[in-house]
Formats: sequence, structure tokens, C-alpha cells
Amino acid sequence: MKLDIAVLSGDGIGPEVTSQAIKALKAIAHTFEHTFVFKEGLVGAIAIDETGDPLPEKTLELCSNTDTVLFGSIGAPKYDNDPSAPVRPEQGLLKLRKELGLYANIRPLKAYDTLIEKSPLKREIIEGTDITIYRELTGGIYFGEKKISKDGTVASDLCEYSKPEIERISHLAFKAAQKRRNKVTLVDKANVLESSRLWRKVVTELAAASYPDVELNFLFVDNAAMQLILNPSQFDVILTNNMFGDIISDEASVIGGSIGLLASASVGNRHSMFEPIHGSYPQATGKGIANPIAAILSAAMLLEHFNLMKEAQTINTAVEKALELNLTTPDLNEKNPLTTEKVGDFIARYILNPKDSNVNSENVQLGQSTII
Repeated sequence: MKLDIAVLSGDGIGPEVTSQAIKALKAIAHTFEHTFVFKEGLVGAIAIDETGDPLPEKTLELCSNTDTVLFGSIGAPKYDNDPSAPVRPEQGLLKLRKELGLYANIRPLKAYDTLIEKSPLKREIIEGTDITIYRELTGGIYFGEKKISKDGTVASDLCEYSKPEIERISHLAFKAAQKRRNKVTLVDKANVLESSRLWRKVVTELAAASYPDVELNFLFVDNAAMQLILNPSQFDVILTNNMFGDIISDEASVIGGSIGLLASASVGNRHSMFEPIHGSYPQATGKGIANPIAAILSAAMLLEHFNLMKEAQTINTAVEKALELNLTTPDLNEKNPLTTEKVGDFIARYILNPKDSNVNSENVQLGQSTII
């Protein structure tokens, strides 16, 4: 298969971790005889600095005319610390999602057996956790009408959803559940929000008409946040709106022991984008301490999207081997960590030659291994 992939590395640690994802994809291309062509574009703070626009038209055109997008991260302290800045990196990401029609954000969360002790939660609580969160991505409060009074003392953000917006992501969530454990939990705030009541009505009707084999449950978002900590293994597929999904998926990220493990896919009818859920982590930029695994797992999700299932599993297996051997960055291995690049090296080497990588894992630990 030939894929043209737009690469938007973005800000902070984005370029460092994205380069490791590309390294893994190149190893896959070599092993399975595919052709992946990587085409770079600017986005976020670096794009503002160079063009004055967080999403230059040239970048949008690139993303529109390639098969998919591999995204890094956006954000910089000079914007994060200035909420009044008229042009912000996040505007580029929001616009990109909207322009490409990426209405569904998919975030898998798994408690790896080898990392359970790294989690701040007890083993008996998180063991067996395997969740996929489906977050609506192009509607709701983030995109609704925004107002502020002339004197700057009253502000509002409109949370608006339509039935078609709710239905299209709900279909994806229910279809995913049918391939997993046949359970969907809708997270809303239907006791006080009219938009949530519409969500509950539409999802209930859709489930009864099209997915009678899938168990449907409901949780208010405050209770869902608590249940994610008390008993995360009760969840299979979580379906929710834009803002609630943003919050609970970050909360869920601590279950696995590091936010540096969590990948995501953003998909629409024509376009797709794959990115780690972590931010730009400016304090770590250039230090080689950022965990690249989330970016690498995002590359695996990219392959799955194009039905390259064996290839995706090969990346997942390589990641699991790195975790098993504790060949990880300081967030997971404080005593004897590898650099961002060396973790990527090991995973790419394992893809190319699993037996050789197993034998030479000690050399990787010592920084003596080389890779493509």
C-alpha cells in the first residue's frame, strides 16, 4: 500500500516524539513492503511565529490532499501564560478538526500488566481495564457562539448539538462495542443540560433501533469521573460530548501510569488524523526525556484505520516488548531510563528483527544500538 502522510509535528516535544512514530512506520514499510511518503507542514505556535497563522492555508491544503495526518502537539508558554492573546496555537488544531470534518475522537486506554505498579491507583482497582472513549470533536461548547459583555464582566459559551451530529459518532461507538464487549456507557449531564437530554434521547432511540445486542448505560459526568477511579474495568466503550470527553479522557490517562502511553485517532467521513493525547510539554523540549510511545501507538492506530491490522499489531507487540523490558523514558523508568530516541530505536529494531532485538536489549539500554 502507498500512503501519503501529512506530518504536523507542531510545538514542544511534538517533533521529538513524532520522529519516533515515523521511525516505526518506516520499519513497518520496510518489513511489509509498503510505501509511506511523509510530507511536513506547520501548525501551532511555530506556525504563528513563522506565518502569523496557527494553521496556514498551505498546511490545510496539504492535509486535505494527503491520505491522513500524523500530528504531534501544540502549545508554547508565551501563549499558555497569556489567555488574552488574540491568536493562539489551539485555534489551529480546532480549525483543522473542523475543516477536515474530524467529528470523532477515539482514545483507547489499557492497563498494561507490566506497568500496573506505575499507576497511582491500586492493582486490584485497575487490573483488566480496557476502555475506548468516543468523544464528539467538532460540536458543542468549544465551537458554539461565544459572547462577552462590553464591560468584560459577563461571558457565555453556547453548547449546541444536532441530532445528526450525535447520531454519526454514536454509530461509531456502537459498532466498536460490537467488536469488543458489547457495552456502551453514555456520559452526559442530562439532569441539568438540555443538550445532554437530546444526547440521551437520540442515543437511546438509535440503540433500540440498530444495536439491540449492545448494552446501553448512562452516567452523569460527575459520577463517571468518580467511577473511572473507583472501578475503571466496568467500562467498555464510553460515548460522550466534546467537553466531557476532553476532561474524562485526560483523567483516565493516569490509570495506565503515564499520559505518554495514550494515543488517539480523530476521524471523519473523508479524512483522519492520529496524535498522542499529551500536550507540548515545553519543559522537556530538547532533553530527550519525552515518552514517544503514545505517538508510536498513534501510528499503529493509523495503520488500523487503513485496515493494515497485522502491521498495527506488529507495532503494538514491539511497544509491549519495550515495556516488558523496561526500555522506557524517565516517566516509567526513573533509575535507568532511555532517551526518547533510544526508545524509538528499540521499537523500530524490534519491528525489523524481533529475535535480534530481544538478544541485544542490553546494548539498547547502554545506548550502543543503532537503527534506521
